[in-house]
Amino acid sequence: MKVGVPRETFPQERRVALIPAALKPLIDAKLGVVVESKAGTEAGFSDDAYRQQGAEVVADRQAVFSADIVAQVRGFGANPEGGRGDLERMRSGQVIIGFLEPLSEPQNIREMAERGVLAIAMEMIPRITRAQSMDALSSMATVSGYKAVLLAAAASPRIFPMLMTAAGTVTPARVLVIGAGVAGLQAIATARRLGAVVQGYDIRPAAREQVESLGAKFVELELKAEDSEDGGGYAKAMDEAFYRRQRELLGKVVAGCEVVITTAAVPGKKAPILLTSDMVAGMAPGSVILDLAAERGGNCELTRPDETVVENGVSVLGPTHLAATVPFHASQMYSKNVSNLLLHLVRDGELRLDTEDEIVRESLVSRDGQVVHPRVREALGLAPAELVEEQSGGEDAAAEPDNDADRE
Repeated sequence: MKVGVPRETFPQERRVALIPAALKPLIDAKLGVVVESKAGTEAGFSDDAYRQQGAEVVADRQAVFSADIVAQVRGFGANPEGGRGDLERMRSGQVIIGFLEPLSEPQNIREMAERGVLAIAMEMIPRITRAQSMDALSSMATVSGYKAVLLAAAASPRIFPMLMTAAGTVTPARVLVIGAGVAGLQAIATARRLGAVVQGYDIRPAAREQVESLGAKFVELELKAEDSEDGGGYAKAMDEAFYRRQRELLGKVVAGCEVVITTAAVPGKKAPILLTSDMVAGMAPGSVILDLAAERGGNCELTRPDETVVENGVSVLGPTHLAATVPFHASQMYSKNVSNLLLHLVRDGELRLDTEDEIVRESLVSRDGQVVHPRVREALGLAPAELVEEQSGGEDAAAEPDNDADRE
């Protein structure tokens, strides 16, 4: 079998799905690797480096998509405009692995299913012990959390560490990180390394130990949030009453900080509003808010994706796709996730998709002409796959009714 690695076409995407160092284990597992020329250039990996590790480097993108498995950073679902040309290159039975945005853009998954593609979404890898080495969302969140602090520090008129100088003592910046997931914890750790006084908040009481282990103070609010995670370890959306009460209690904490970094996002959902314009107005002029949830609408009411909004002297930054701005190490981490997944799926040069395996079951979104993942089918307004099989005797899902209103 061959694994194809195409050059990414999403605007400003500089990562690559597999780096040269990841190829030897794949080749040892009887997988050939074909790489599109200059696929790794922007991440710091030359065509010669791929050749030296045993890959075939080609200039023809179609030749890459002739591979049995195609590994991408952003597949068609997460790259609807640039990836549409690739949709025509896909064929029945081919495996496509990458970030696919199956819950946000389920109609694109339907189109892949109609091509007969076996689509595996990296963002759907379950957060279980066996799959930790394949968890690309955590890998990219680590990079984003780190870079977020650097951007916030660069935008702030204050320096982060306390300094005792002949010109007097410089007090440290006060930083609040909202959300103690992977990105939030990395942001806390990075801000602490820069010398800031850091507080961390999360709706999960269990996060206290993690926040405090990094030397930050845990912000405790009088809120009950027992059911804040789904079975896969990802955040669940809470009701508006909860978020309203949360904003009321967070207001005083936010007002006492010079830098706030928000990281709260729910897969497939609009990000919850945690910071209102009134809360922003209560911050000191020169304060900085960096919203890592900007791509999904933002945690701050004033956030605009990829823009800096200044309101009452407070700068609100809404960067998106931060991991792509650190392409060398982001590619290194993502490549390890992808190669581990490939080695899990391929045995003796043959693909083996065991749907009894939780890793396969949770990440496989289309197969045999159907959208097969229950949550993606729900997003499309489709009946559960099992029910369709019972009613149609196993007929292709293309016979299911099309309900555009239910897809949104």
